[in-house]
This record gives sequence, C-alpha cells and structure tokens, in this order.
Amino acid sequence: MLKNTLKYIAFIILISMISCAKRGSITGGLKDTLPPVLISSIPKNFSTDFKGNTITLNFDEYVKLKNTNKQLIISPPLKNEPLITPTNVSKFIKIQIRDTLQPNTTYSFNFGQAITDNNEGNPLNQFKYVFSTGPYIDSLKLSGRIKDSYGKYVDNFVSVMLYEVNDKFKDSTIYKEFPRYITNTLDSMRTFQFENLKEGKYLLVALKDKGSNNKFNPKDDKIGFLKNYITIPTDSVYDLELFKETLPLKVFKPIQASGNRLYLPYEGKQNFKNSKPKVVLKNGNEVLETIITQFPKKDSLQVWYKPIKVDSLSMEVEKGSYNKKFSFKIKALKKDTLNIKALQNGQINFRERFTLETETPLVKFDKSKITLINKDSIAVPYTTEYDEFDQKLYIDFKKEPLDKYSFTFLPGALTDFYEKSNDTLSYKLSTKEYADYGNIILTLKNVKRFPIIVELTNKKGDVVLAEGYSEGATTLEFNLLQPDVFTVRVIYDDNKNKQYDTGSFLEKKYAEEVFYNQEEFDVRANWDRNETIDLSIPFNPAVEKKEDDKKKKEAEKKRKAF
Repeated sequence: MLKNTLKYIAFIILISMISCAKRGSITGGLKDTLPPVLISSIPKNFSTDFKGNTITLNFDEYVKLKNTNKQLIISPPLKNEPLITPTNVSKFIKIQIRDTLQPNTTYSFNFGQAITDNNEGNPLNQFKYVFSTGPYIDSLKLSGRIKDSYGKYVDNFVSVMLYEVNDKFKDSTIYKEFPRYITNTLDSMRTFQFENLKEGKYLLVALKDKGSNNKFNPKDDKIGFLKNYITIPTDSVYDLELFKETLPLKVFKPIQASGNRLYLPYEGKQNFKNSKPKVVLKNGNEVLETIITQFPKKDSLQVWYKPIKVDSLSMEVEKGSYNKKFSFKIKALKKDTLNIKALQNGQINFRERFTLETETPLVKFDKSKITLINKDSIAVPYTTEYDEFDQKLYIDFKKEPLDKYSFTFLPGALTDFYEKSNDTLSYKLSTKEYADYGNIILTLKNVKRFPIIVELTNKKGDVVLAEGYSEGATTLEFNLLQPDVFTVRVIYDDNKNKQYDTGSFLEKKYAEEVFYNQEEFDVRANWDRNETIDLSIPFNPAVEKKEDDKKKKEAEKKRKAF
C-alpha cells in the first residue's frame, strides 16, 4: 500500500514539473516591427520665428543614426554641415546648426531612413523636422519623375534642385551657388517630391552629384533640366532626363609610352574617328611624320612617330578654336613592334567580320598575298576595311553554313608605319548551321520621326548585340542572331550622324531621345520571331521590377517544393 502511495505521489510531482516547464518556457515574444516615435522636440516641429541654433529630438525608445551622409537632406542646403550627436545609441538626437540662417525662410531636415530603432533597425521613414525663421511655414509642393536619357535604368540618390529665378540668377549659378531648395530620390530610383516651398519662379535641375557638394561639375556629374522656368504653385508633374555632357576638349602633357609612341591624355572625348584633332610633333623646326590612334579603353590618344635620337620634342594640338602647346623630354626606351592578333578564333558567326588587331598602325596592304579558301579549296572573294583610329583590319566575306575557311597572309601582306611586315600567318575558321541561330522581324508603330537607330541589346542595355538604321522603314529584319535575350532600344538620330548624342545645359540642348521597349525577347536556335513595338508606350522600370519579383517568388516556391 505504501509503495503504491509513493508511486502515486511521484507521478503527481512529475506531471506538475512538466506542466510548470511548459508554462515557464521563454519564446522571445513577437518581433518588433514598429518604428521609433518622436515624443517631443525643442523647439517644436513646425515652429515659426526660429531664433536658436540647437534642436533636440526626443524618442520613445533608443535610436541610432544610419547613413546620414546619404539619407539626410537639408533644404535649403547649409554651407556648413550641422553637428549631429550623439553618434552612439540614445533616446535623443541633437542638431547643432553651424550656419547663419536666412531670414523668413522655411527649413526642412528630411532624415529619410537614417533614424532607426536600436533593436530591430526599424526606420522612422521620411521623418521631417521643419521650422521657419519667419512668421509662417511655406506649404507649397512640387513632384516629378527621373529617368536616364540613354541608360535603361536611372541612378538612385539623385539630387533634385530648385534655383530661385530673380535679378541675381544666371545660368552659371548652378556651377557656383547652392540651390534654394533640394530633395533627393534616395533609393526610389524614379520619383521626387518637394514640400514646404514658397511661391515664385524657379529653374528645375536634377544632378547625379558625385561630389555631394550641391553644385554642377560637368566632369563628374550627370544633369537633367527643364529649358523653361516653372512657376510655383503648380499642379504639373515634371519629367527630367539625366545625361552626361561631352566636355570641351582639353589635352594634357604628353607621356612617353615607348621609343616610338606617346600618350596624349585628354578629357572631353569627341567623335575623333570622324574628326581627329590636328597634332603636330616637332624636333626643333622639323615636323615629324605621325599617326594618331585611340588608346583602347582610355581617355588618351596615341601619337606614333619614327624613332629619333633627341633630348626633347615639342607638340601642338589644335581642334577648332582649341590650341595647346607642349615641350617635353625624350628617353631611350624600347620600341613597339608589329604584332597581329585575330579577334575570332575557330568559330565565326554569320553577322561577324573577321577582324585583325595590330599593335602598331598599318599603312600598306597587299591583297595578292592574302588568300581565303573554303573547305573545298575554292577561293572565296572578300573585302577589306582598315580602321586606322582603332588599329583594326576588317575582312568581310559571304559565309556558308557548316563550312570551313582558311586565311593565309604571306610575308609582306601587311606593312606597318615602321616598314615592318608580317611573317606567314594562318587562321582557321568555321561556321555552324543556320538552324543554330534565330531571326527577329521588328515592326515599329508610332515612330515620331526619322532617321532612327534600332539596337538589340542585352537585358541591362549596356551591350549592343545587333544594330539597324532606318530613314523611313518601319519593318527591320535581324537575321542569324546568336540565341539570347534581347532588349530593343531606339535612338532618334536628329542630327543624322548615326550615333547617340548627349545634351548641353549652357546650350539648352537635350540629349537625343531614346526609347526602350518594356518587353524582352527570347530568341532561340531555329526560331523566327515577329514582334510589334509601340514607341508610344514608354519603358517603366517599376513594371519590370514587379515582374522580376514575381519570377523570384515563383522560383523560391519551386525551390522549397523540393
């Protein structure tokens, strides 16, 4: 009996312990998703007749500041950045203004997402502290959208500025002075909004401000602007297109690259292929023979000259009204020699031209020493084109499917500027079947004007995969394309020079208009696609992002299913 009683007591104790363990278990509770709350400020938010230089913001929990250099937008801008403390976790933020404030002016401190709680990093989104040094708070608004004039996607953190148009305003103001008002797209990529504006006439400008100094630096910054001034108040929504200006030509002192070549650094890249600057290289009064080419992927020209034993040379560079003279020392350095590289190796696509790239510029071609035969040893006719500026020799010929081709360059076929010729060169090429490629026929609707450049690019728009030009035709064929995903870009070639041209702020000239199609085209092997492109429907990155997010969710579902 006693034994059974003891067993019963032990069982009751065990059940109690388990029950207590369950009741006392720690789960951590619900995740904090609430942002901090401003409970008070000194002076109060939206105060008028502001006289001091210190602002204190008090919150209901511990907060920290994050990326204030990017997120905090002060409008109008201050010459000296305010001192914001503490830098560690605290329940308050103190702002010390280190500028003389303008009279009768509404100031806005927009913290963006810089203020977050300490526990989960929940941001106090777009928190604004506003005050006026005058008797009232300005309350007018202005909004708009940003796009890139050429690129498919626009930069984030674009500064948008309003300059007051008064008797002191000049076009040069944007290079030298702070704007009256400023806002920033932050990471929205697309839209902007001004608040707390006063009525008046303004110049509206957008800058991708690399220097973060609220002034336009054409060397580094992209700019977008409206030609006409705007009047506030207004209900209009404004569109701005960012572009990078082509700088005026400026060359710098030549640098000796070898015993027969100089680098000529420059800024303000022009269309040098069609219009090179005049470069005169002298030994005393003697003019030396030269060839001018582009240094690949660098803002430098290459000045090739015949080797000469001298201590120094002089150079004069002229293009239009621009003129610059240099004198510089010459050292005995190793000379560049003829070296030839084929850009295609083995396989060649139907849309490609066989291309040779040379280390020194070529001056002579002997076609009698160049042979091209197919797999049946039958001679194949070809044409040549030499691009001196890029030092490339293009050889074009009709390619047949599943064929093999042999190029032979006998000694003396190619001669460079220094009278050096090639040794025997042999190259083997082959083609695939037509069925390994795809075709696109584009039908264009609502073309505003001609001529146009029509490009097939990759998804980002930074690589051109195929190109066409139309002076009136609305149907274009792109045949024998390598399988890929293509984006359509259309450039309105208003100056008819067959290339995209940027704008100029001082000339009040916009960049040439560019259109991107919203939909991408997947072209596979042995496919024929017929696509109609409506140029009246602008590209909207938000639509693409929504589609990308949808694809990511679907992919995640499939991954979890396994």
